[in-house]
Amino acid sequence: MALWGGRFVQAADKRFKDFNDSLRFDYRLAEQDIIGSIGWSKALVSVNVLTVEEQQQLETALNELLCEVQSNPQGILQDDSEDIHSWVESRLIDKVGSLGKKLHTGRSRNDQVALDIKMWCKQRVKELQKSIRTLQGKLVETAENNRHAVMPGYTHLQRAQPITFAHWCMAYVEMLDRDYSRLFDAYHRMNSCPLGSGALAGTAYGIDRERLAQNLNFAFATRNSLDSVSDRDHIVELLSAASISMVHLSRFAEDMIIFNSGESDFVELSDRVTSGSSLMPQKKNPDACELIRGKTGRVVGALTGILMTLKGLPLAYNKDMQEDKEGIFDALDTWQDCLDIATFVLEDIKVNVDRTKEAALKGYSNATELADYLVAKGVPFRDSHHIVGEVVVYAISVHKGLEHLTIEEFRQFSEVVDDDVYEILSLQSCLDKRCAKGGVSPLRVAEAIFEAKQRIK
Repeated sequence: MALWGGRFVQAADKRFKDFNDSLRFDYRLAEQDIIGSIGWSKALVSVNVLTVEEQQQLETALNELLCEVQSNPQGILQDDSEDIHSWVESRLIDKVGSLGKKLHTGRSRNDQVALDIKMWCKQRVKELQKSIRTLQGKLVETAENNRHAVMPGYTHLQRAQPITFAHWCMAYVEMLDRDYSRLFDAYHRMNSCPLGSGALAGTAYGIDRERLAQNLNFAFATRNSLDSVSDRDHIVELLSAASISMVHLSRFAEDMIIFNSGESDFVELSDRVTSGSSLMPQKKNPDACELIRGKTGRVVGALTGILMTLKGLPLAYNKDMQEDKEGIFDALDTWQDCLDIATFVLEDIKVNVDRTKEAALKGYSNATELADYLVAKGVPFRDSHHIVGEVVVYAISVHKGLEHLTIEEFRQFSEVVDDDVYEILSLQSCLDKRCAKGGVSPLRVAEAIFEAKQRIK
């Protein structure tokens, strides 16, 4: 059943109907549309459009419909309705007859769909925050289990300074914390109810919109009807948050791919998140991580798509806005899947501590310690930096680590070097010295783990 038609003398062409109809994707808003309709029915009682008995009859029928939807959401797709709003209304009329035709009094599909998508977004925010916290918890657990796993830290994909695998895990906990906070902020801004804004100018009935907002679990009613029916900022914000978080997850996945490679051999991923080759029987491919990395593009693409859809749209509602749903549905599904799979990747991960330590000892990652040692002996840092660069060139030429050079070899470059240099060049010393807040020292990493547990809890 179409919600319009009296103005038309010809039926819509099937080609246009197929192009125009949105039920194939907005069926996902069925629960929100029904709950919003129950809220609207109560508001209509307050302005004497419905009697209490009529409202109760409608609410009973809508709750029956809600149970049917929850038991078989895909069943909606067997219908030929234009969109989810017409589907709900036609099913309601099937249940209560002409009474169902009174429900849309004072309401427009414009404020109806604005309400539905906001309610859906609010629900997804809570689900996504839960998935973020779960992944953070798994990262913290992995950090705790690998506090003593020393590994090289990298800049420019070159070995830089030694860190621990725990410190690496906690870096991603911080990224995800910002993702969580962005959802928190977005939720605050989307927590306003547009219902009662009508098509664009507001409803003609004296409904208490603040009370209506509270009944639908919103903090307050929107303040401008034109803005209310055309506002899709909440979708843009969620897609922005999703895109940023997916970039974080993509970096996590890339690190895992590199660490899992034969060249690094820092970690071993579970058979449950890897796949084999159809030709090469020795292969164990990190497909879960590669898919996380690959799916980032579709989420960022959805953000770009909605921005281009909204750019230049005149107030108020335009049919272009129908393009908001497929992108947000797919992007948030993808984001949540990737959060959950990243958690799964960490479940059975094995850190090869001997290999990570061996790699940390290579690459002259303790060169900065030698420079600081010379500074402590009175050498200006810029001079010490130059001296250590020369020492590294020499050590490479004789195939030795800095910690394996003799005092005589060191003194070719600086007379201040003494036997106490070897303690400074040890991996443990490199870690312990980074004791400022946020550093890699075991004490600071333990504090970071404790603080993260409190936040997550």
